[in-house]
Amino acid sequence: MTHPLLTIENLVVDFGSGPGKTRAVDDITFTVNRGEIVAIVGESGSGKSVTSLSLLQLLPKKETHFPSGKLLFSKDGSLPCDLLGLSGTPLRKIRGADIAMIFQEPMTSLNPVFTCGDQVMEAIREHQKYSRTQARERTLDLFRLVKLSDPERILSAYPHEISGGQKQRVMIAMAISANPALLIADEPTTALDATVQKSILELLANLQAQTNMGLILITHDFGVVQEIAHKVVVMYRGRILEQNTTAEIFRNPVHPYTKALLACRPILHPKGTRLPVVSDFWQPGQENFQANLNEPKPAIVQPVSGKPLLKIEDLKVWFPAKKNLLGKATAFTRAVDGVDFDVMQGETLGIVGESGCGKTTLGRTLLRLVPATGGRVLHKGNDILALPKKDLQELRKEFQIVFQDPYASLNPRITIGEAIQEAMQVHNIGHSTKSRREKVVELLEKVNLQSDHYNRYPHAFSGGQRQRIGIARALAIDPGIIVFDESVSSLDVSVQAQVLNLINDLKREFGFTALFISHDLGVVRYISDRILVMKSGLVEEIGVAEKVFNHPESAYTRKLLDAISGNRPGAL
Repeated sequence: MTHPLLTIENLVVDFGSGPGKTRAVDDITFTVNRGEIVAIVGESGSGKSVTSLSLLQLLPKKETHFPSGKLLFSKDGSLPCDLLGLSGTPLRKIRGADIAMIFQEPMTSLNPVFTCGDQVMEAIREHQKYSRTQARERTLDLFRLVKLSDPERILSAYPHEISGGQKQRVMIAMAISANPALLIADEPTTALDATVQKSILELLANLQAQTNMGLILITHDFGVVQEIAHKVVVMYRGRILEQNTTAEIFRNPVHPYTKALLACRPILHPKGTRLPVVSDFWQPGQENFQANLNEPKPAIVQPVSGKPLLKIEDLKVWFPAKKNLLGKATAFTRAVDGVDFDVMQGETLGIVGESGCGKTTLGRTLLRLVPATGGRVLHKGNDILALPKKDLQELRKEFQIVFQDPYASLNPRITIGEAIQEAMQVHNIGHSTKSRREKVVELLEKVNLQSDHYNRYPHAFSGGQRQRIGIARALAIDPGIIVFDESVSSLDVSVQAQVLNLINDLKREFGFTALFISHDLGVVRYISDRILVMKSGLVEEIGVAEKVFNHPESAYTRKLLDAISGNRPGAL
């Protein structure tokens, strides 16, 4: 009898013990065969990553308990071993060799004080009898295999010196260095732009096909699932709600929660309809609950007046790339290299492009967070780039930004109520502490949080809640323009839908103009009135959202759209 590569039987994972214990994984069972790609999908906190970390015993031992279950692993089809029963040398022989893992964030999983080459060579020599010279050649071969340009340079480069897509490729090279039988990829493309995401997925699929290894793909992106997975396991709060072939999950989902996740994707909904959220379809405990969504609810969208609010003329932002012995710049990176466009009163202008195209630099330059090298930004007839520092505070009141990582932009030592109120104090908004507090509570409720959240600290909130806090803080001083910088890129699809609906609701109520920066063309197309496409610091194309999305003029825009083919309407 040939055994499956991996069989997870009735796995239960608890954190803590006694009355305060948390059940992270609750009696799950599924298999992974050789040559099979199994996608585990679900929202944050569903138990996806806990399941994968259990396989390698990477969870904190003192806090983690396995009341029941087996993790049966058979590399060659012979009698399997239970991974939960291994420790010491037997476990180390499997970990990183027979079972390898690509972690979600390559920057935090790569050691910043060692070169990329040294880290991969260390992994090779740990599991194989290679000399340093042999390990170096093997590393270069792996870098070529994962399609890293200039492998010799990457070999001696430190993680901070290469891009996100390159770091992810280094992690893949390290993971496959010992030819594992099972590869676990935990959100391998979450923060990558569409073209890099496509190349990473193609790379994983090709490697898997060549070596016949099993692949567990952990993701909340159904476009990724549809692109490469053979089977899908849908998880919610530690339990498996549904599992089936990818084709069946997309063609005929059974559980209301699966239907909800599939329906939430912005790419499926035209501008003018409100995004459904999970609660429209299903509440835990209501297994047969199904909302009627045949009649799309109208989206709340601020109409565009046609009057320019901002005029950007020949804007340049150059950063020194090389300096001579006297410290004078001799070469420059042209992040933004002479762009011209208008931002209309009340519109949402989407700004898209690959990593490094200059979109974030552009957004921050408009707020004077990054100094411009040249050009003009006219706001109500005044060049904001020429404003003296003493006049910047008034500009800060008019312009606000919601950052990509809301946790990093919130002070962990003060409550979220104090963080929102701080901006009001700086700009002298409100007559007293009491009136400001009342305004903060009102804003919290507007972004679907509760008044008693005022006294909680940032760590007590989920990613989606923190993003809403960032939006509330931006709204606190009643700005005319808000820049959303990759504000939904790392959120689960269901939370993403809630935040996008919220932005549209607030636009109608407060009447602000929005610049929405993202690498996700599906999201940008849904929320934007117009789309500006950037490439290498230049404007490649600009136009009405539906026109740019459905009838792009630029070959580069078509390339970006092709990279998200699995996510386009009709792909189901």
